[in-house]
Amino acid sequence: MPEHPRPATRPDPRPAGGAAPLPPLPLPLAREAVDRAGLEREDPGLLDRLWQEAGTGVLHLRGGRAPVRDGALVTVPPAGPVPPGAVFLGRRERADGEASAAVVLVAHEDGAGAGSTPDTAPEGLPTDVAWVGLRDVAAGLSDADAGLFTAAVSVTHWHASHGFCPRCGGPTAVESAGWVRRCTACSVQHFPRTDPAVIMAVTDDDDRLLLGSNAAWPAGRHSCLAGFVEPGESLEHAVVREVGEEAGIVVVDPVYRGSQPWPFPRSLMVGFRARAPRGQTERADGVEIRSLRWFSRTELVAAVRDGEVTLPGAVSIARALIEDWYGGTLPDETTLIS
Repeated sequence: MPEHPRPATRPDPRPAGGAAPLPPLPLPLAREAVDRAGLEREDPGLLDRLWQEAGTGVLHLRGGRAPVRDGALVTVPPAGPVPPGAVFLGRRERADGEASAAVVLVAHEDGAGAGSTPDTAPEGLPTDVAWVGLRDVAAGLSDADAGLFTAAVSVTHWHASHGFCPRCGGPTAVESAGWVRRCTACSVQHFPRTDPAVIMAVTDDDDRLLLGSNAAWPAGRHSCLAGFVEPGESLEHAVVREVGEEAGIVVVDPVYRGSQPWPFPRSLMVGFRARAPRGQTERADGVEIRSLRWFSRTELVAAVRDGEVTLPGAVSIARALIEDWYGGTLPDETTLIS
């Protein structure tokens, strides 16, 4: 097999028979109903102005967890001076429908366990909120809340790791309402970083699905193959290369199925289908991938029901790709289907 295999054919997103292209998958973290209002960020006094604007809501984040009550994010009115490091997340519709309301993120270094209240709760926050992580609650949030929470976690990770300039090592200062950091020594601007990664639902000519078990996971956990896109590489080539490296086979016809941010800490997961022609034998790389296994639909359901296989969580694009191939909702440890 060549070191850098290439698709044998140009991908055709149309199903057989000349039907319309497959619609992108509905993905929990790809939902957004917030105007990011990027032009407003250029106003140096934006945060001070928003702090006095009627309807502004402050979303507090502690240890990557946000306050949730009755299936919705809880924001509170601004209190006191604007905290250092506050980030303008954008504008969403107000309940009264009169105007859009700004949402400002305030991230705290101290954490709070899921379902608990911090020792020092932000002013105005109800006492009956639960502090929960994005993976735990995203699927049940509204489009607006899912987008806000995802953006909040993403930008918080970026700020935490970019206090110093990667070019000269000088300290950086926050600009553009939290969306730029400028080096105070060399004046270079730095913007939030996103690392693209491809993730693939690989099938064979018998329409079986290939899943792998990562060496870092607990025994039994299986998912789609995935990997980061290399510099100068197209998404389609990354699909073929990653499957070749991890499974030792060449796939063809990569077809885009959807994308969503994965802010743990800064990925954009781009989902594909790809086909493995007959006559190949898969082999796990033995480093990143512990084992590989082909599943028919019946075999996968039986393996999950018996506890032999654990699937990715509901908010992951891997789960969406697997269920897209399966044609419906798969069972997990607590849900069995016939």
